[in-house]
Amino acid sequence: MNTRARLPQSVFITGTDTGIGKTVVSAMLALGLRAHYWKPVQSGLEEETDTRFVKRVTGLPDAHFAEERFRLTAPLSPHASAAMDGIEIHLHDFALPTAMSEECLVVEGAGGLMVPLNSTHMMIDLIAYLGLPAVLVARTGLGTINHTLLSIEQLRLHSIPIAGVIMNGPENAGNLKAIEHYGKTQVIGVIEPMDAINPHTLQRAFDDLFR
Repeated sequence: MNTRARLPQSVFITGTDTGIGKTVVSAMLALGLRAHYWKPVQSGLEEETDTRFVKRVTGLPDAHFAEERFRLTAPLSPHASAAMDGIEIHLHDFALPTAMSEECLVVEGAGGLMVPLNSTHMMIDLIAYLGLPAVLVARTGLGTINHTLLSIEQLRLHSIPIAGVIMNGPENAGNLKAIEHYGKTQVIGVIEPMDAINPHTLQRAFDDLFR
């Protein structure tokens, strides 16, 4: 199946929670589509940032990566980390990278949909502001039906197109079917745990999902 027929040219990768696997999914899509990658808000700088991780595990050239709009020191919710750094985040601070706007672009959020950016706006407001369809990343295990359906509901309340759900973890056919049935949306597929994350394993995962 043609990948372009299943995914829009540009997508925003969000998740049902933090630590859900958004960055691995972003890396897989960036590599498989030979897309550009942008992380608008990076919270936490002491460890490897998400941009550096995606660059390392995909091996894509530097030209495929845009600089983060905000690089916040503490690994906290953006609103809290920004406050510690003496920074205010506003929606009008963001714009899609101009040089990449006509290319395939993978944009990765921070945390889940309802993570605050400031005293008024959440991550979901940034998705709507940028005008991108969302790919929702969810775990496969217990609790995922509730978290995923709540996230789908929020995306629809904000009139954000849902390009599909990608699930991370050991395959669970029952949960997958429930999310498709009750969420009335497509589960693109499942990324099962990888022994190593590198261009070979990411490309294989991409091919399994899209070809």
